[in-house]
Amino acid sequence: MPHYLDDAQRDDIVHLRTQFTGRTEWPTWTLLIGVYIAWPTLLLLSPRLGTWPTTTLMIPLTVLWMSLQHELLHGHPTRHLWLNKLLGYAPFAVWYPYTLYRDTHLQHHRDEDLTLPGLDPESRYLSQLKWQKTGPVMRVLRWLDKTPPGRLVFGVPLALGSLIRGESRRLLKGERQAWWMWSTHGVFLILMFAFIARYSVFSSLHYLLLITVPALAISMVRSYYEHRPSEHPEQRTVINEASWPWRWLFLNLNLHLVHHDLPGLAWYHIPAVYRARREQWLARSGGFLVPGYAELFRRYSFCPIDSPQHPHT
Repeated sequence: MPHYLDDAQRDDIVHLRTQFTGRTEWPTWTLLIGVYIAWPTLLLLSPRLGTWPTTTLMIPLTVLWMSLQHELLHGHPTRHLWLNKLLGYAPFAVWYPYTLYRDTHLQHHRDEDLTLPGLDPESRYLSQLKWQKTGPVMRVLRWLDKTPPGRLVFGVPLALGSLIRGESRRLLKGERQAWWMWSTHGVFLILMFAFIARYSVFSSLHYLLLITVPALAISMVRSYYEHRPSEHPEQRTVINEASWPWRWLFLNLNLHLVHHDLPGLAWYHIPAVYRARREQWLARSGGFLVPGYAELFRRYSFCPIDSPQHPHT
């Protein structure tokens, strides 16, 4: 556990982990089983439900699946990496193979590198050298990405463009791990799209563009202002006191500083740990508090929240 926790805080966390819920991890198991039942069930019922009602239900289900994959790579509901990988490998969200997401996200958890371009794989900032080499159209897109509506519309193309460039380089270099990962992911995608085409009202293209892209866009609203540049690593991560629908959809990742400080803490324990020491968490964050996602849309829909250029590189 982090060194700055006092004995009472450590005891509280140990107590949570040794209780029945913490030992069994039944909330995560319940959600996992629920998604694995709901995903094929919705597709099988889609001829009766209709295309657009099913689409409307599938989008948040896919967002929830991505949140569950995040729990799996952090060691929930089991401590067995191979078993969590098996549980999270289904390509419901299509774009990011589980192994790639796991490896880059764990690298992102090196808090001393948070937000730094080239060191933090999830950073949306550009170094000043990279910014100088960026063309005018891309600069406009980067500025738009710094508004919540812009993140919804342009966040996915920017992220997927970066993914394609990075992974293409690895494949062209002949990296075995990359070839094996993408080949395996491709096989599962073929099987999934065959199921979708055979048993649902969707085409593969509909699922790809009208379910997984909106789901990825919603998840990027969560990450829109999760981190900011700061000289102090602990002040780079937000506390977003979001309302309950978003807390459930993102599995409490809105309280992001708590997660970064205690990455092994299960999603269902995060709110209690935060509420017990709210003022301490706010002080630790340097006042990096957002009162909800609606506030971000209200204040920054027409004004970028900060610069795409990282100030400390």
